[in-house]
Amino acid sequence: MKKLLGLLILMLACTGVQAAEGGYHLEKAPARLNDLPALQNGAKLFVNYCLNCHAASAMRYNRLKDIGLTDEQIKDNLLFSDGKVGDMMTVAMNAKEAKEWFGAAPPDLSVIARAKSVNAGPSGADYLYTYLRTFYRDDTRPTGWNNLVFPSVGMPHVLWERQGPRELTTVAMHRGEGEHGWERVTTTYDVNGAATVKHEPVADYHGHETMETRFTAKDPARVQAYDNDVADLVAFMSWMAEPVQQHRVRLGVWVLIFLAFFTVITWRLNAVYWKDVK
Repeated sequence: MKKLLGLLILMLACTGVQAAEGGYHLEKAPARLNDLPALQNGAKLFVNYCLNCHAASAMRYNRLKDIGLTDEQIKDNLLFSDGKVGDMMTVAMNAKEAKEWFGAAPPDLSVIARAKSVNAGPSGADYLYTYLRTFYRDDTRPTGWNNLVFPSVGMPHVLWERQGPRELTTVAMHRGEGEHGWERVTTTYDVNGAATVKHEPVADYHGHETMETRFTAKDPARVQAYDNDVADLVAFMSWMAEPVQQHRVRLGVWVLIFLAFFTVITWRLNAVYWKDVK
């Protein structure tokens, strides 16, 4: 009973987080769960950039054989210590040290793609895909970074070198100081995180409060390559959250085909059985 109550509280807490972070439109993540090279690239990115602080303690290294890697490839390219291929994907940092250094322990990412999913709404992959692509420099934050999906996030942009420098421009329409006045507020964050704010009064505006955002990349080709890497990383994290999901889907299709076939046979048997009954 206590475990069930704890699970219910955790689900409600996750729902609250989704509501708190749900103000930004989530983009659709590319579907790459069946793309083994993409999953392998995602595994490489995860180990190199995420596994330094975040653990994936529900996943073993040798499970990566399901995405086409051999034990030798895992040991040579994804294990950077004297660990074994059968070990869990953990980090050396413990929770006490993490809280002391960062203020809170970085969450375990084993099932983060499922935890960020919303019933009948955006998937966890959409959340992660958008989140990892909406970091921007903000010199008012302790880490020097902020995020549109998760405002005031405590995590820095660890992949910033792959994405390259960008500027962010936000245009907000909201009520000014006057009783019925509206103003347009344009805020630009340069590549170093310094913000420039411009206020413009808007007459005869009858809409509602809005917010538009626009990124300007200094190296578009670099950003395009980064977006492709993020799609691979998110695909791997989605696969890691439920490694058997593709097998489950294929099995479900065969079960439905069997039930449809069995229904036809049952219907015909029923007709034969009752044909002489008046």
